[in-house]
Amino acid sequence: MKKAERLQQMQRYVYRQRRFTLAELMEQFHISRRTAIRDVEALEEIGVPLYAEHGRYGGYRLLDTATLPPISFTAREVLALYFSMQALESFSGAAFGVSFESINAKFLDIASPQQQKQIEQFRDRVAFYHHMEAEPGQCLEELLLAAADQRIVQISYPSSSYVSERRIQPFAVYVMEGYWYCRSYDMDKQQYRVFRCDRIQSIRRVEEQTELAFTDIDLHSAPNLRQPTPEAIHFHCELPDLTDERRLYARLLPSMKLVLTGKVWQLEGSYEPEEIDFMLSYLTGLGTTLSQIEPVELKDRLRAYYRSLMEKL
Repeated sequence: MKKAERLQQMQRYVYRQRRFTLAELMEQFHISRRTAIRDVEALEEIGVPLYAEHGRYGGYRLLDTATLPPISFTAREVLALYFSMQALESFSGAAFGVSFESINAKFLDIASPQQQKQIEQFRDRVAFYHHMEAEPGQCLEELLLAAADQRIVQISYPSSSYVSERRIQPFAVYVMEGYWYCRSYDMDKQQYRVFRCDRIQSIRRVEEQTELAFTDIDLHSAPNLRQPTPEAIHFHCELPDLTDERRLYARLLPSMKLVLTGKVWQLEGSYEPEEIDFMLSYLTGLGTTLSQIEPVELKDRLRAYYRSLMEKL
């Protein structure tokens, strides 16, 4: 790590910790004692208000009134942040009323004139192509807040023939295959469920005190918690002509898994009765790789789908 970059990180560390020792700096930044002393002197030279505390438990302390100055970015960091921000354009207006144009304008304001010029040059040279915007529904914002705040909400969610009221504790919200999904715990049925956010018709906070199902969960390491309902339909199909299983792995839904049996890949899982149209659309996206589809009802619906499509051509 270059000294200038290390000093920037060290400055943020000092303002966050407020009090530190040389040994802590050495451990945090993997530097020698001599380098740590020089870095502290460099921080003082650029105006970081530090003073030394002597004695057995001594160290360095930041003045209580000191506040972190505005963060400065390198040219590479500004361009990396700008590229990352382009992903927001696909979700503009979806969650929290996010306006890409507003965020973009504020970001450009903090860039130097030279960095703004670089961004304009890259804008003319680099293209960002976005997939179709994921359908958020009318309750996405509240679901996101409930998941972040670890609170229970009551939702109205349609099943195959009626709309049910459910008390759930959302703990993860994510995008997949053009839809927003919410992983939750059904407080009444005491089961994990995955809901399509755009199908949730209403949501309200549950005011009464209810014990949470969990208070700490890691979305990235958590296993698939989706459990099919008793009405769920299990399906199975073979993919003998599949040549790019990695691409299909990336498109798998929580209710599906890809299994290699011998030399043939098999796709299996379940879907709810009201998700049949979505399943047909998903399976047709696999093209001519499909074979040996079960159950028969799903195969017949898929054939009818293709026939109706041919009749329109």
